[in-house]
Amino acid sequence: MHLRLRVVSAASALLLSAVLTACSNDSASDSAQEPSSSSAVTVSHIHGLGIDPADGRLYVATHEGVISVAKDGAAARVSDKADYMGFTVAKAKTFLGSGHPPEGSDEPANRGLLRSTDSGKSWKTLSLGGEVDFHSLEFAHDTIYGYDSTNGVLRVSENGTDWDTRAELGALDLAVSPEKPQVVLATTQSGIAGSADGGRTFDKGAEPALAFLSWPEPKALYGISPTGELQRSTDAGSSWKRVGTVPGGQPQALTAVDADRVLAATQSGVYESRDGGKTFTERLPVAGGGGH
Repeated sequence: MHLRLRVVSAASALLLSAVLTACSNDSASDSAQEPSSSSAVTVSHIHGLGIDPADGRLYVATHEGVISVAKDGAAARVSDKADYMGFTVAKAKTFLGSGHPPEGSDEPANRGLLRSTDSGKSWKTLSLGGEVDFHSLEFAHDTIYGYDSTNGVLRVSENGTDWDTRAELGALDLAVSPEKPQVVLATTQSGIAGSADGGRTFDKGAEPALAFLSWPEPKALYGISPTGELQRSTDAGSSWKRVGTVPGGQPQALTAVDADRVLAATQSGVYESRDGGKTFTERLPVAGGGGH
C-alpha cells in the first residue's frame, strides 16, 4: 500500500465526527415509528444496503427492521422491528447483521453476529450475543470482517462463531480489497486508515475524510463524504476523484454493487446510480428520516 501523506482538515474531521455521533446516538435510541408498506417508509435511520442475488431486490437495514424494495418501488418490512446495525448481503438469501432487539424483547441489548438465510425474514445469533454490536460488517474471501463498536476493535471470522480480535481503532466503516484479503481500509476521524496485514495494524488516517466505503472491484473503490460527495479510487485508495453528489444530505450507508452501480442512503432516502455515481435516482423515499 502507498502511504497517504495528506492530513485531514479540522473541518473534515468535525463533519466525520458528526456522522459518527449521529450513528452512535441512533443505536442507543429506543424510539421507533411504524413503517408502512407503501413507497414512503417511515424510519428514523438507515444502517445498511444490499442487493439479494436471489431476487434482485434492494434490502435496507434500518432502525425499525429490514425493508425490501421491489423494482417498481413497492416497499415493505420483511423482518421484525429490531434495530439492524452492521448489515451485508453475503450471498443469495443469506444476510449478516448485528444491532439491538425490538422493544419489549428479552434478548440482550447487543445481539452479536446475526445471520438470516431467508432474505431477512428471520434472524439467528451465531456468536457474541450479549457482548458485541457490530456497526460495520463485510463479507469477502469467504471471511467476515466486523467492526465491534462495543469494544472498539476489528474482529475477523471464517465461520461466524470463532473470532480473531485484531486492531483497536475508532472506525465508522470498513472495506476489504476484493483481490487482496490482507488489505483493509477503515474510515476514522483522522481519515482513511489502511492495513496491509488483515487488520492487525493500521496506518494513521489521511485525506480524504470519508464516512462510508464500498469496494466491489479492484479498480472501483467508492467512498462518500459526510456532506454526500461521492468519490472513487482506482488505485486502492492512494488517490481519489470526485464523481458526483448523492442527494439528501448527510449519508447513512453506501454499497457499490459493481463498478457502475452504486447505492447510497442519506437523510431523505435511498438513491441509486447506474453510471458510476454521476447521476442518481430515488429508490426509496424516507419519511421522518432525519436520524438521531
